[in-house]
Amino acid sequence: MEQKINEIKKSLQAASINELPAFIDKYSADTRVGVQALLSRAKKRIQDYQKELERTEKMKEYENQYRSFSYICGIDEVGRGPLAGPVVAGAVILPKDCDILYLNDSKQLTEKNREELYEEIMEKAVSTGLGFVSPERIDEINILQATYEAMREAVGKLHPSPDILLNDAVTIPGISVKQVPIIKGDAKSISIAAASIIAKVTRDRLMVQYDSVFPEYGFASNKGYGAKAHIDALKKLGPTPIHRRSFIQNFL
Repeated sequence: MEQKINEIKKSLQAASINELPAFIDKYSADTRVGVQALLSRAKKRIQDYQKELERTEKMKEYENQYRSFSYICGIDEVGRGPLAGPVVAGAVILPKDCDILYLNDSKQLTEKNREELYEEIMEKAVSTGLGFVSPERIDEINILQATYEAMREAVGKLHPSPDILLNDAVTIPGISVKQVPIIKGDAKSISIAAASIIAKVTRDRLMVQYDSVFPEYGFASNKGYGAKAHIDALKKLGPTPIHRRSFIQNFL
């Protein structure tokens, strides 16, 4: 009895990437249009997977270049531009044989993708560190110095300690470890991309928590950036304790 197309579709949906060649081979002689469409879908999944493998391999250029170092750390920050909330830095040491796919600049990923990758990074990384600098401290020392402070804190939480840092564009003062600044590093290095993702997810989760304390400002959706609804609330209600006073002077 001929297998129903809907059953074949369920088999395809359940198949892992390694099982797809066998799936294609099994149903290749079935001439039904619906089955052939499913086979095309399976072949595209394989093609997309191969492209992702190639893209990820290219993002290991710096990791391969500095492979002689024992612990390569990627570091990045999020939250330089918002009107409210902390700046957060992430530091990540990935294993030499890292097999995490879809790592990229956190801004290029959907929230769902970031959340999934966050869990995988935290599970597979050799070590991770996070640094936080408060709005008050940002006002006190300026956002650039606050960013450096958050990065130093994140690196300081790594165990084992890194022997080289791959940084997204900056050189961090006050750190004796060798540093390699990479322009647009979060799109060129898997280590920096991983740091970008854990920092972004951590800060976004924090801003969602702040939204429950200060619901009028829309922090859950705007994450503290200058969205219209946020600025309107700021003008109407004034600043909260998590606003950066040095950032909001033009709005008050």
